[in-house]
Formats: sequence, C-alpha cells, structure tokens
Amino acid sequence: MRLLLLDAALDRCLAALSDSETVLAERSQPGRHGQPAALPPLAEAVLAEAGMPDAVAVCVGPGSFTGIRAALALAEGLALARNLPLCGVSAGEAMAAECGEGWPVWSATDNRRGGIFLEGPGEAVALAETALPMPEGPVRLAGDAAPRAASRLLARGARILLTPVRRPGALGLARVALRRLRGEVAPRAAEPLYVEPPATT
Repeated sequence: MRLLLLDAALDRCLAALSDSETVLAERSQPGRHGQPAALPPLAEAVLAEAGMPDAVAVCVGPGSFTGIRAALALAEGLALARNLPLCGVSAGEAMAAECGEGWPVWSATDNRRGGIFLEGPGEAVALAETALPMPEGPVRLAGDAAPRAASRLLARGARILLTPVRRPGALGLARVALRRLRGEVAPRAAEPLYVEPPATT
C-alpha cells in the first residue's frame, strides 16, 4: 500500500511517500513556525517524484497546535479530493514504531511551556519534568525531550535506555498507518491529540 505521510507536530515539517515500509520520496523542513506555508510544497514535491498514494496518514500530535492543524487540514483536503482513506498516527506511536522491538517506549517531547508531553502505550499527558512517573519496569525513551527525561529518571534509579529517535519519522509513521489501515491496531481518527489547552505555536 502506498501512503502519503504528513507531520508538522514538532520542530520540523515532513512529507513522504512510502510503499509498504519502503520510503520512496521524502522532503522535510526544520522550524517551529510557518508550517501552514511550508508543508504543502513538500507534499507537492513528493507526489511529483513518487506518484499518487492509496491512502493518507497524518501525525496528530501531541505537539504544536498550529503545526498539527496545518498537517490535518492538508491531509483531509488531499484525502477528500482523491477519495482516499485517511488515518491518524500519534507522535509517540510513530517513534515507538521507529524504535522497533524491545522494551516499551515512552516518548518525551518538549511542550514549549517548560514541561514535557509524555506518551506511553495507550495514553499521553503533559507534565513538569519533576513530575515524571517512575516506570514499573525498564523502558526506552524517544523524543526531543528524552535526554532530559532520561537524566531525571536515571537519577531516581529507573532502568532507562535512551534511543536515538527524536521525532516521528516517515518509516515509523508508515509502520503504524499500515497496521491501522489493515485493522491490526485500534483505529485513530485524523483529529488533534491535545493533552493541554492549545497554544498558538
């Protein structure tokens, strides 16, 4: 299945086209602002390079209110115009899929308000670094705030493995979206995953 993958939840816009778990084309642009203008040309470029998809998948957050809304609007427009299936993938799901098999994965991303979005299997919360819960067993940490979270948790005696994954990637998005579209994991609508009141950043 060919997927158009879109993400602007964190500090980078990403558009990619995959066939199963092979990424055929990918474009990205760093930056915390300007996602509504930056993302459409990236999507246009990957579609021109790799052709039309069979479905669209979009990262629904948690992350930047503006970035999430920009990616969702583009994904919904493209899916509607071509009558394609559309599904959502959370940032934590994508990063966990990028990490592969092993210990459970917690994703820790900067909420830009001095705290962290922490997403583990089945839930996402916003909290202060000092309020990180103690894991019940060994966990892997991914995300742009993972080094800070790992330092805090290691100091408290937790068993932590810091992964190199810092943001959702095309491969992780594709892996989750494929399973979701096949009905192998619970559905997730293309709707924003907000875990605290939105900020216009």
